[in-house]
Amino acid sequence: MTDGPDPSPADPAARAGLHVVALGSALVDVLAPASDADLEALALVKGSMALVDRGKSSALYERMVSAVEVSGGSAANTVAGIAALGGAAGLVCKVGDDTFGDVFVHDLEATGVRLGRMQRATAAAGGGATGHCLVFVTPDGQRTMATHLGVAATLRPDDVDEDLVSRAQVVYLEGYLWDLAPAKAALRRAIEVAHAGDGLVALTVSDPFCVERHRREFLDLLHDDVDVLFANEQEAISLFGTGSSGIGSSGTGSSGTGSFDAAVAAVGETGLLAALTRGAAGSVVVAAHGAVAVPAVPAEAVVDTTGAGDLYAAGFLHGLTHGLDPEACARLGAVCAAEVISHLGARPRGDLAELARAAGIAV
Repeated sequence: MTDGPDPSPADPAARAGLHVVALGSALVDVLAPASDADLEALALVKGSMALVDRGKSSALYERMVSAVEVSGGSAANTVAGIAALGGAAGLVCKVGDDTFGDVFVHDLEATGVRLGRMQRATAAAGGGATGHCLVFVTPDGQRTMATHLGVAATLRPDDVDEDLVSRAQVVYLEGYLWDLAPAKAALRRAIEVAHAGDGLVALTVSDPFCVERHRREFLDLLHDDVDVLFANEQEAISLFGTGSSGIGSSGTGSSGTGSFDAAVAAVGETGLLAALTRGAAGSVVVAAHGAVAVPAVPAEAVVDTTGAGDLYAAGFLHGLTHGLDPEACARLGAVCAAEVISHLGARPRGDLAELARAAGIAV
């Protein structure tokens, strides 16, 4: 974590016009309805994300009924949301020279997101399949994901477009990539570039199981390198709860169990700006002046929660890079999350900027 008061973005003109650049996995989502019994039969843990090899992915795909294919990827969803709000966003990622890769590039560029030199060179050069995520959506709107990363798993430090990263007010890191040693090194390189240019670094820890695997390293990142944290309630408890033996923890074990209130208090001790989401219960923003609860925006219908956290982060980061206070950033995040859960797929379909204006949030 950098020293000083609450993070505030640099002058946009001085940052050459890019608000957020993200590093993440380029994925095409394949969504299909499923029951709890289906998940049990497929040995999938409801609400989680599991990495699978190509063989397992093919076997699961064969069990999907009425599947719909849409471009996705956690960080990609976030920058697509920022672009939809009118922000200037970029993405560092890898795709293969295949149909899924063409679809992903087309969909993201159509939103106005800048794609760096590495991504385009990889698409042209071939060598590896574009990643895809099988998303099983239960009647309650919960999503369970099985992801085959494909060529996204080969992201390396020399793939990082340093010019693109250095132009960002905020560099946004996808925690899922921490599972991969080469990608982890790429994230560390992006952190160095961001801080060299006085940019902020934001991290989403992505998934409770991801936190379990990398708790110690994530806590170290929060201490030394990260300015803004995104986590949901379960992830926050796992990361900061009693027993995590990390920042703000009084325990000595490693199970990461505890209460959400204790996790919020522990986050406050770090000095980070943090946005902790709680689904229908809204979110809690932790800043230098304390913690503030922000209600969720009701959705007409909860169809698919895929991308809710991604779009919340989009609204929050768009607000942050446009001078909103943390509470207003969270309100904007809630507006974006409510839109995306009202339909199938993790990219916005409605006019997010108009929805923000209707909610009285001026950006």
